[in-house]
Amino acid sequence: PGTKAARQADTVFRLWKALLPEIRARGMEKLLFEVEIPLVRVLVAMEQRGVKVDTGQLERMSAEMQGEVDRLTGRIYELADEEFNLNSPKQLAEVLFERLGLPVVKKTRKAGHYATGVEVLEKLAEEYEIARLILEYRELTKLQSTYLDALPKLVDPASGRIHTSYNQMVAATGRLSSSNPNLQNIPIKSDLGREIRRAFVAEQGHLILAADYSQIELRVMAHLSEDPVLLDAFQRGEDVHERTAREVFGMQAVANPPEFRRHAKVINFGIMYGLSAFGLAQNLQISRKEAQRFIDGYFERYQGVKRWIDATLEQAREAGYVSTLFGRIRPIPEIRSRNWNLRGFGERTAVNAPIQGTAADLIKMAMVAIHRRLEEEGLRSRLILQVHDELVLEAAVAELKEITELVRKEMEQVTPLRVPLKVDIASGNTWYDAKS
Repeated sequence: PGTKAARQADTVFRLWKALLPEIRARGMEKLLFEVEIPLVRVLVAMEQRGVKVDTGQLERMSAEMQGEVDRLTGRIYELADEEFNLNSPKQLAEVLFERLGLPVVKKTRKAGHYATGVEVLEKLAEEYEIARLILEYRELTKLQSTYLDALPKLVDPASGRIHTSYNQMVAATGRLSSSNPNLQNIPIKSDLGREIRRAFVAEQGHLILAADYSQIELRVMAHLSEDPVLLDAFQRGEDVHERTAREVFGMQAVANPPEFRRHAKVINFGIMYGLSAFGLAQNLQISRKEAQRFIDGYFERYQGVKRWIDATLEQAREAGYVSTLFGRIRPIPEIRSRNWNLRGFGERTAVNAPIQGTAADLIKMAMVAIHRRLEEEGLRSRLILQVHDELVLEAAVAELKEITELVRKEMEQVTPLRVPLKVDIASGNTWYDAKS
């Protein structure tokens, strides 16, 4: 064993000597020594601490969900006038398109096979109850098998907690990922998905405290692009989607604020992901011509964003990579591809990676600062989860006020930007209750 350890240490040392000059040459020394290496200690502490889970709550939810699954299954069989395997796409296709004669939305690439994916069922669900119920069935059974039934088996019997593993070197953008189990993909968009968070609880004398960066990627885009309209909106503390609605849609937005705020939100976030007129048209259920008019209107008002996107794409084509505000490099060989699809992917990645990567760097820096202060000040509260823009702590009740102020300060003042960073903080007995 001693010889093996010595060989490993020697290998690491030789790699270190070989790679350090390259890290310095690429300007990533600060990122390595001030963010990634200090973060290792933080992640080790989080993994060891784990998160307390109420298995009884999960079992109760699973039993309730099974009742709902059985009810849905019965109704689907009733509508189909026969029993079949709901989890078999082949049998489902036969029932929907051959026996019931529903309109065929699309076929798979295999000749003669009917597609039964989410997109197809959502289209059919507008008119047919059976398609809507199958979508519900799929959502419920996925939540049940992936979380309600799986999580209790992953609880460490000694600690009564789940100990996930965090990976620093998996996501190309620099984001952390989580595995065994993945606690970063617990659904939050559906009410049922959010309910699962009720099972994540705090030790006695503690509360769950969740701190969430508000619109961090839009704020990063404002900083990187220096767009005067975006900067002004964030510096004034305005609702940036309402401001965009007014800027792009004018009097239409004044006449119908909720609808046009929703349109503006789709555009604001879509711009960062290279949203096309086709994608926007599908999302908003409008014509491609109108969608293109919206995108043109956006770039007319946000010329700084347009200039930054064009400059970023040009730099990516020349250098073959893009980088975050803190120098994290994302190679993008696809941007020079002759394949139209690959090149399109490269262009979308070139725009999104500096934004998403900078946001990832910021939250990592905040985690290092928060962990350091908790240790230095001898506090009992601890970081237990990171879910992209959100940090979750198990906060001692006696320290709650102090911890809330500490977390807000370290997250909002992590680094000076052209716009203020804003954090929403809430606490409660469960992760579900800790929502602002």
